Amino acid sequence: MGSITKPKLPVIDLSSTTLNINSPSWVTKRDEVRRALEEYGCFIALFDGVSPELRNAMFLASQELFDLPTEVKVLNVLDTPYNGYIGQQPMVPLYESLGIEDANTTQGVESFTKLMWPSGNQSFSESVLMYSKSVAELDKIVMKMVTESYGIEEEYESSIRGWTSYLLKPTKYLRADQAAGDDKMLGILPHTDKCFMTYLHQDEVNGLEILAKNGDYWIDVEYPPSSFVVMAADAFMGDDGRGERQICAGVICIYQGSDHRGTSTAH
Repeated sequence: MGSITKPKLPVIDLSSTTLNINSPSWVTKRDEVRRALEEYGCFIALFDGVSPELRNAMFLASQELFDLPTEVKVLNVLDTPYNGYIGQQPMVPLYESLGIEDANTTQGVESFTKLMWPSGNQSFSESVLMYSKSVAELDKIVMKMVTESYGIEEEYESSIRGWTSYLLKPTKYLRADQAAGDDKMLGILPHTDKCFMTYLHQDEVNGLEILAKNGDYWIDVEYPPSSFVVMAADAFMGDDGRGERQICAGVICIYQGSDHRGTSTAH
């Protein structure tokens, strides 16, 4: 019997140079975004709003954050479960993450920075704020396309957009050989995100897998340069009681790090 070729996630170019609102190209990409979210729950977005320099600065800032002592990182406690610090968990020994609420605002970033570095860390704050604002622009593009496609843009802008908040979650996976001798281990258990939308940006390390719509197999995700995986999270779709889908308000998650899981491979 021949092997079944697994599909790859759709890749959609949302760079500023390719977008012109209400142009035929915009309409085409808008429809591609909708189909991708309906079929896969996610897609890969090419996006030039985060420059290579900003990307590198953000990953250096993340490394600086994870290098802090554990007793400092555990101070990152948030009201919503799993939004704050996660680490040293027996079920996911390779996984560590922190959460920065309102990461696209000066107040949100400064509050987190002072918690981690009481004397301040200007370069960290600047990198996080600029990065989060840039990814928020990608979210605005995606949501405009989605709401236009479903014919609910006006309702979204008037009643939901203003309630949107952004949570930045720097995430780190240990290499499998740092925790055990297995060739491949789960960095995080299979799950769906509980926020509204997720934008996942990885540091040239593959490991993300997406469960196919029929649940029969996992799709390996390969990242092109300057790309994000855009995922519709649990709160994105609701039900109006008549079986019709509607968009719900919620938190936008931006991860540096549909049902998905992360794996780590020994090097």
